[in-house]
Amino acid sequence: MQRKPAIILLVFILVLSTFTVVFADKGDNNGKQKGKYKNFKLGVEVLLEEEKELIEGKRVGLITNPTGVDQELNSIVDLLHNDPDVNLTALYGPEHGVRGSAQAGEYVEYYIDENTGLPVYSLYGETRKPTPEMLENIDVLLFDIQDVGTRFYTYIYTMAYAMEAAQENNIPFIVLDRPNPLSGEVVAGPVLNPEYKSFIGNYPIPLRHGMTVGELAKLFNEEFDIGADLTVVEMNKWKRSMYYDETPLQFIAPSPNMPTLDTALVYPGAALIEGTNVSEGRGTTKPFELIGAPFINSTELAAALNEKNLPGVMFRAASFTPQFSKHSGTLSHGIEIHVTDKDAFKPVIAGLHIVKTIHDLYPEDFEFRAENSAGVSFFDNLIGNGWVREAIESGQSVEEMQERWQEDLNEFKKVREEYLLYK
Repeated sequence: MQRKPAIILLVFILVLSTFTVVFADKGDNNGKQKGKYKNFKLGVEVLLEEEKELIEGKRVGLITNPTGVDQELNSIVDLLHNDPDVNLTALYGPEHGVRGSAQAGEYVEYYIDENTGLPVYSLYGETRKPTPEMLENIDVLLFDIQDVGTRFYTYIYTMAYAMEAAQENNIPFIVLDRPNPLSGEVVAGPVLNPEYKSFIGNYPIPLRHGMTVGELAKLFNEEFDIGADLTVVEMNKWKRSMYYDETPLQFIAPSPNMPTLDTALVYPGAALIEGTNVSEGRGTTKPFELIGAPFINSTELAAALNEKNLPGVMFRAASFTPQFSKHSGTLSHGIEIHVTDKDAFKPVIAGLHIVKTIHDLYPEDFEFRAENSAGVSFFDNLIGNGWVREAIESGQSVEEMQERWQEDLNEFKKVREEYLLYK
């Protein structure tokens, strides 16, 4: 009977020591995480902590959206508006607006921001380039928006048009740099043919450009003769090898149909489906990861794609009913894209295989979007040329297509090297 208290004491000591080890380990891990990202700063943080003289005493215009936050998720709008040293006088919203509430293609007009009382000018309404009237009350124009590393994402062209307007109105232009979420190392896909330029592809860059917005700004400014008085406030401690989930940052949806990093990973290729009569998953919880149409046999398509053994990706037979956009309210069948190794995954190649396989399996039902009066399909605008569509229709392999665009891609890589800020 006397041994019972001793046993209880022994158990208590063992439990206590276990908790001590667990919490010590958690503390070590937290310390390692903090150490891993020590001194990491976004452009907005470097501006306010180290380079505020760029905007002090000046009337500041700001182009931003919900991604314009610091590491503590404070909005740059609020940070500048509440800073006694900064005179924020105007806001400018890209596609989807400053608060990110508008759907793709939805025009957003002028309004007053209810949080700050500041005027908000739309750069996705009647004009996509700031007019002189929009810039009357500012001395410097800031750009702080998260890009997704793909040529046909419109924010980088909003930036370019704003740089043109700044140059024409003698206003300095400042880009607050942010990471490329797909890392800054991989460059892939065909370079845009200038004959196919549009708001989803305004300059001859490849589908996956491997640059930050700050690096793109420098390239646009010099290579395409914008000539703006440009300053890029660089990040601190970002490395080119970093994907977004390898930074200390939280992923903020840059647009309504870009909800997660997984979406951004597949986007450079999966978005090519937008140029066809197949749903790219808009109107579902997994846009660009779900792809399908009523005429597709999901099991057949998934098997055909998995047989190709594409690196870093698997395809699951899936059915879904989009709530808006293509095939809205209609049960559609197709695939879900599962990235298993983001370093090995080649989204542009995978996207072309998806388009070509659906085309080959369902020739009676599959269609590219209709051509306009100039003979250009929306697919051509997305891929950046007219020959890839013709190659798919004539039965060429994806490997043949890749070989054809490689020379232009190599040339772009040489030009790109001159504008890399993080080496």
